[in-house]
Amino acid sequence: MAGAAVAAVDVPAAAANGGACCHAAKGPGYATPLEAMEKGPREKLVYVTCVYNGTGINKPDYLATVDLDPNSPTYSQVIHRLPVTHTGDELHHSGWNSCSSCHGDPSAKRRFLILPSLLSGRVYVVDTATDPRAPSLHKVVESEDIAEKTGLGFPHTSHCLASGDIMISCLGDKEGNAAGNGFLLLDSEFNVKGRWEKPGHSPLFGYDFWYQPRHKTMISSSWGAPAAFRTGFNLQHVQDGLYGRHLHVYDWPGGELKQTLDLGDTGLLPLEVRFLHDPSKDTGYVGCALTSNMVRFFKTTDGSWSHEVALSVKTLKVRNWILPEMPGLITDFVISLDDRYLYLVNWLHGDIRQYNIEDPAKPFLAGQVWVGGLLQKGSDVVYVTDDGQEEQYNVPQVKGHRLRGGPQMIQLSLDGKRIFVTNSLFSRWDEQFFGDDLVKKGSHMLQIDVDTEKGGLAINPNFFVDFGTEPDGPALAHEMRYPGGDCTSDIWI
Repeated sequence: MAGAAVAAVDVPAAAANGGACCHAAKGPGYATPLEAMEKGPREKLVYVTCVYNGTGINKPDYLATVDLDPNSPTYSQVIHRLPVTHTGDELHHSGWNSCSSCHGDPSAKRRFLILPSLLSGRVYVVDTATDPRAPSLHKVVESEDIAEKTGLGFPHTSHCLASGDIMISCLGDKEGNAAGNGFLLLDSEFNVKGRWEKPGHSPLFGYDFWYQPRHKTMISSSWGAPAAFRTGFNLQHVQDGLYGRHLHVYDWPGGELKQTLDLGDTGLLPLEVRFLHDPSKDTGYVGCALTSNMVRFFKTTDGSWSHEVALSVKTLKVRNWILPEMPGLITDFVISLDDRYLYLVNWLHGDIRQYNIEDPAKPFLAGQVWVGGLLQKGSDVVYVTDDGQEEQYNVPQVKGHRLRGGPQMIQLSLDGKRIFVTNSLFSRWDEQFFGDDLVKKGSHMLQIDVDTEKGGLAINPNFFVDFGTEPDGPALAHEMRYPGGDCTSDIWI
């Protein structure tokens, strides 16, 4: 079982691979993924990045605190809003200053949430420990400082390192050229330290990354050139080579690019990348949005890395849309902490899927639920069945609300029994694909109940957070983080 492998930590090896020195000490997070799953408390709060950029509302983006406690009088409500200092930032992803990778360091504390601003290049540091229900702004790392010292812009994914540093993937230079992308390092005081990768070892494109220290490996993925995606999606830009189709395999923690995996036409726009949580495992997945494939990567017997398509979401023939066929557009996925289930979203089609991955090479569908999308009943768009019939999907209302947009970001509870889902991808793409129905009416957040025994997904009818009724106007909600860590923020060593 995964738990046995995780628990058998070789302390000197962990330290040699950039890990902490002693798992007996009590730093942040949990010693193993299974400990987090079995002993972690039920989530009571979640922090959600909310965007006004691109909506026509001239207000700063903000971090919302949402009450997840069913016993609370403010359950399923936004209870606090922390605006950032500027407009035009486009808050997107987030990460912690310290997580389970620092569990062996008793001096480390999970206190600060890191908020990279995708368009402006700023990085906000938020204190969540002083008052978890009402976070406060601690520091702003200005984009000019980052660009001057590293040449980097368009920051995206943030992960903490066991050294105390913060590592952030950046998608380009400050002008939006992909050739300038790489990895930013901040020190424990959030000062710009430099680049992580060795000179001349930047990836072709930047996006997400995940490291697996026991295998001395970090793997990063490829969205595209900021100059292309920030103006909206153009299929011609894919043909022009402005979007990615590669995984980049780095030596960890050395920063040397060891291998570039070309995923080919089956792997266009590889976005979120995750290893299995068990740090002894040498396999993981990347969701390829445009081709709607989940690609599995794995180490071979000679120590190099390879890949294969593990599962595919069928592209549908459609009418009344911009193209004759519509991909599912896999934009996010999560893996349960016991490495048993993988959950993915199809932003355009509108469904969330649960796959059993106990055999990582042979996933099978265990559950599915429809929560929006372009193909729901009442939409102008229809899909065409193999026998030529026009069809649409039934999408239920939740607490009297029609579901807008499609499932975009998801977060899984530590025990694996609840999925929370928001529906905004990126403001310009939200407008392009869902129009005013999402951008002018705002996002919402749902809860999906999970059957972890037999498989299965169901919308929780009692939970609905409507970001369309925010005090300053409808907002776009994106990534979610629990104060105590989660299955996409924490890495085990």
